[in-house]
This record gives sequence, C-alpha cells and structure tokens, in this order.
Amino acid sequence: MASPSFALFETAIGHCGIVWGGRGIVGVQLPEAHERAMRSRVLRRFRDAHEAPPPPAVRRAIDGLAALLCGEPSDLSGVVLDMDGVPPFHRRVYELARTIPPGATLSYGDVAARLRAPGAARAVGQALGRNPFALIVPCHRVLAAGGRVGGFSAPGGVRTKARLLAIEGAGQAPNM
Repeated sequence: MASPSFALFETAIGHCGIVWGGRGIVGVQLPEAHERAMRSRVLRRFRDAHEAPPPPAVRRAIDGLAALLCGEPSDLSGVVLDMDGVPPFHRRVYELARTIPPGATLSYGDVAARLRAPGAARAVGQALGRNPFALIVPCHRVLAAGGRVGGFSAPGGVRTKARLLAIEGAGQAPNM
C-alpha cells in the first residue's frame, strides 16, 4: 500500500490538514495557529505521509471544509472516507453522525439509541473522541445529556466544539 499524502490549508479559524490515500480521506486535522505546528501534528499522526498537491476529490473536500468553517453551508456527505482501520462500532457511529445536518445536534444517548445500542452512550463518546475525520464526521454535533458540550478531543477542546456549533448556527447554544 502506498504511503498517504497530505495537504495543509487555511481556514477562517486556522491552518488545517487533510490526509488521503488511494481509498479516500484517512484523516482531517483541526486548526493550529501556525502552518508549521499543523505540519508537525500531521506528521506525528501519519509518520509515512508526504505533502502533495490534492487531487480533485480532495480539493473539493478542502473547499467544503473551508466553507463550513466560514459559516457557509457545505455538504460533506459525498466525501469518500477510507475506514479500513476503523473498528466496526466506530464505523457505525461515524456513519450515523454523518447524517446529522449542520445546525442540528444529537446526544451521545440519542446516537446509541439510533444504533440500537441503548446504554452505549459512553462507547459512542469514546468512538467520537477517536474520530480521525473531524468535520467530515461531525462529532461536534453530538452533545452530552442536557445539551452540555461534553468533551472534545480537538485542539481547543470544548471551546472549539462550541465555536463550530455557533458557526453552523446550532439551534441552541450548548451548555458548557
């Protein structure tokens, strides 16, 4: 298997990174303040990746991600993800999370119930905490019980999550 490629791109909230291989996107990194820091983080996570110009499908994903982070409507549902290394339960969680439209939210418990796995809210949270496809799999749209933001493993933590929800015009401001 060929090593993955990556590209860095500027957004309204900082430099982001995207990593792809022959079967689709394998990772998205949320913003760092500086390009150098983003490149370093991508290479720590994807040690064998090399920087390359994005092919058209990846360029469309980048454009969609940048638009979303500017507060513009952006449908990322057609972005092809390479989930080969993703555990089956996580894959189910990610597929369901991709159905949550911008501006809408579900709770971890709601996701578990929709997966017909009642009582698995914690497992849903763990899967989303390991989401390698930030924004394309919109884990920020999944909240803790009572509308609380809950955890968020991306840089900036819950502040980033709340900011993403605000950008998307989430119906209610999440509780911190």
